[in-house]
Amino acid sequence: MKRIVGTLIAAAALGGCASLYNVDADVSSFSRWPAGRGPATYAFERLPSQQAQPQQAQMLEDAARRAIEGSGFVAAPEGAVADVTVQLGARITETDRSPFDDPFWYGGRGIWHRPFVYGRYGRPFWGPGWRRGYLDSSFESSYYEREVAVLIRDKHSGEPLYEARAESQGPTTGLTTVLPALFVAAMKDFPAGSTTNPHRITVETPH
Repeated sequence: MKRIVGTLIAAAALGGCASLYNVDADVSSFSRWPAGRGPATYAFERLPSQQAQPQQAQMLEDAARRAIEGSGFVAAPEGAVADVTVQLGARITETDRSPFDDPFWYGGRGIWHRPFVYGRYGRPFWGPGWRRGYLDSSFESSYYEREVAVLIRDKHSGEPLYEARAESQGPTTGLTTVLPALFVAAMKDFPAGSTTNPHRITVETPH
């Protein structure tokens, strides 16, 4: 049976040791980044569903910030117009892989349609752990599929310039360790993108 982990906030307190380990990610990336154009300023763009969950959106942006700025972008000063906007998505799914909608299509059951994750038949999963403000203890020994998505658009024209997603599987939710590494993997192909999708990228991250 498939179960969905329904919150990033609830598990943010789950910590790890200080050792390093590798996150192996399957990455697909696509680019229309103009030749000769360098990364400049950026601003995160929140969809209405993400605006309704500002704490979750903030956690997602914090997880992605190192990857975005590691690719050469600089956060636009407050009140200034950014060169590009960055949209983010993420989801953590318990147990085996199953078909799911492309997170970049608003009409699907993915991150852009409603916040974070979905249960069967597109219904949101808000389990007992979510209502209490922490993850249900039965999730602790489970196996998880973790995925992130990044979409960079030109701020002035709205044209999509770079699109990537990265996913991995493992025995933990990886909210504070794996998700940031997946965003790094998703940005590894910037600005050119890849002609081989998906492909494997390994990122070293603290555990």
